Formats: sequence, structure tokens, C-alpha cells
Amino acid sequence: MAKYGKTAQAKVKKAMEERKRGTLKSGKSKKKVTSRKQAIAIGLSEARRAGAKVPKKKASSRKKASSGKKTSSKRKSSGRKKKSSSS
Repeated sequence: MAKYGKTAQAKVKKAMEERKRGTLKSGKSKKKVTSRKQAIAIGLSEARRAGAKVPKKKASSRKKASSGKKTSSKRKSSGRKKKSSSS
């Protein structure tokens, strides 16, 4: 059985054509996309939003690496004391 549906293929194809023309923009920054992999990712993202048959995203490597020891959120004092405002 196919992993990707026809709609997903069409969205990726459209994103790749836009990249070749130089009109594909990414995210909030609206920077021009030149990477082939980024163009494919944008096409698949659009396909997911359209409800096309696309496999789930893999967990990012950053999340896997940070799953180890958690750090405490206690703050250390800087050594300076606050001035008291007694006038």
C-alpha cells in the first residue's frame, strides 16, 4: 500500500516547481527557499493541512537528545543586594 496519497504528490510537485522558479517562501520570515529538502517538507506540510494521506512526522533529534536529565529551575543569587528605598 502506498505511503503517500495523490494529493500529497501534487502538493510536493507544486512546491518543487515554485522552488525552481524562485517563488517558494518559508514560514513567518518569508525567506526564499533554495533547498530541495525544505521544498519537499513545505509540500508535505501543506498536504497534511489539506488532509491528504501523509505519514506522521518523525520526532526531531533535538527532542530525543534532551530527554535525559532535567535541570532544576532554581535561580542563584547574583550577590548584589537590592537598595532599600527609604527617603
